[in-house]
Amino acid sequence: MSPHEKSDSAGRTVVHVLRHGEVHNPTGVLYGRLPDFHLSELGREMAERIATVLADRDITVVTASPLERAQETAAPVAAAHDLTIGTDENLIEASNVFEGLRVGVGDGVLKHPKYWHHLRNPFRPSWGEPYVELAARMRVAITSAREAAVGHEALLVSHQLPIWIARLDAEKHRFVHDPRHRQCGLASLTSYTFADDRLISIVYTEPAADLVAKAKDADERGA
Repeated sequence: MSPHEKSDSAGRTVVHVLRHGEVHNPTGVLYGRLPDFHLSELGREMAERIATVLADRDITVVTASPLERAQETAAPVAAAHDLTIGTDENLIEASNVFEGLRVGVGDGVLKHPKYWHHLRNPFRPSWGEPYVELAARMRVAITSAREAAVGHEALLVSHQLPIWIARLDAEKHRFVHDPRHRQCGLASLTSYTFADDRLISIVYTEPAADLVAKAKDADERGA
């Protein structure tokens, strides 16, 4: 079921998991959980686009990561549905030892041997929060939203890696992956439809794809 189709069954609940919009990041660092990274002007436009797309949806719960960019992305949707934004620490960005540094190939910290030991185990991963822990907390966030919005729809606003790991978890895939192949663009929606507590579909959409094409943060560093 796409986010443009209303559920016609009282037993169905939809949890939309939204990645925040573009962030103002002129120095190109991996901002992770650092404070004071806000949406860019284009990012605010993306947030408004999502609010328009979801305007006729039966949204009864809006919850976001505590980070500013997630709260700001949630705000237009919450306003459109006359809801207060809830905050869930389970939706926060993954921790990362490279936070605050440039990590681009050729122009970042990865060209310095002193950082290479952080790359020793991509299965955990050794540079940040273990994937299994990330999947577990996102599972809790999605379940909590489903229970709070039972028979209706919920919107969760999070970050690229948590959203992607949650999807891999729900689809029973391995967590190790190539970051370049994540299906989780800026202001994208990963929508989970449940029949009671049983997951019946996952649909990915990019309502702001035309705006994403204009993004300066094209390589989506910093998630």
